[in-house]
Amino acid sequence: MALNSVTGLLVLHRGEIRHETYQRGNGPDTRWMSMSVAKSVTSTLAGMAIHDGAIAEGLAARVGDYVPALADSAYTEVTLRELLLMASGVGWNETYTDPGSDRRALLAAQLEQRPGAAMALMATLPRVAPAGTRHNYSTGETQILAEMVSRAVGRPLADYLTQKLWQPYGMEADASWWLASPQGVEIGGSGIAATLRDYARFGQFLLEGGCVAEASLLPAGWIAEATQPSVLAGGESIDYGYMWWSGWTEPSRRDRAFAARGIHGQYLYYVNPRRELVIVQHAAAPKPMGRMVIEPMSLFDAIAAALAND
Repeated sequence: MALNSVTGLLVLHRGEIRHETYQRGNGPDTRWMSMSVAKSVTSTLAGMAIHDGAIAEGLAARVGDYVPALADSAYTEVTLRELLLMASGVGWNETYTDPGSDRRALLAAQLEQRPGAAMALMATLPRVAPAGTRHNYSTGETQILAEMVSRAVGRPLADYLTQKLWQPYGMEADASWWLASPQGVEIGGSGIAATLRDYARFGQFLLEGGCVAEASLLPAGWIAEATQPSVLAGGESIDYGYMWWSGWTEPSRRDRAFAARGIHGQYLYYVNPRRELVIVQHAAAPKPMGRMVIEPMSLFDAIAAALAND
């Protein structure tokens, strides 16, 4: 806990809290702002929009048909599936510590809070590979996804999440979501602030097959497809689904576990279907990457093993 700068850890096994701890002044009422964990929420909302018929073309939907600002850009013909896999073939530099990176430029656009600034940046990016052939992690593509889903459902993502899941599933606290501009679209790749227990409930929702009151909110087979390794055009396999990470250790692979993770040590949804286990972790590592002394997935595997006979 100390070595990894953990500020909150909750273990939910078969729907019951088995461990819950808070550090560094945080508590059950703390609404911790997610980093890239929000990507997995945004991608799940895309699945809901397909299920609801708001994205009638499904995974074949084209970015240019939903986001007018990108109609004449390198993203015009990129499909929803390619966007979810971050395999658009459009150039992007995600380096958080590089002031000249695309990621830092997107952050500057978000901080500017000017309507259209984020999509104006995305429209300038060049194509560097055929769509679908290369995975390149891009927070910018989650912002495009946020634009697509919001336009498809005709309402803010926060409202859609509230109406589809947050209230019906029984989340116990209000949450908030950072906007790209006043009255604008949510930041698809970060900025959800919620309690540790409600993050755990989101993981439990997925563990239970994406159902509320026995009614599925997602297309058939969506969770398995979204959370397990994917194959790109050309045959390359990646440990990434629809903005979810598949397990990368031997035990997690065996259990078909998956995770949403963010910089500074966030692993808010480790979901292990075989063990009926959800683990959520807040952390405040002093640098974005490379500061996890203990490999988090190994910790989660150890917790899963310890609960195996319960």
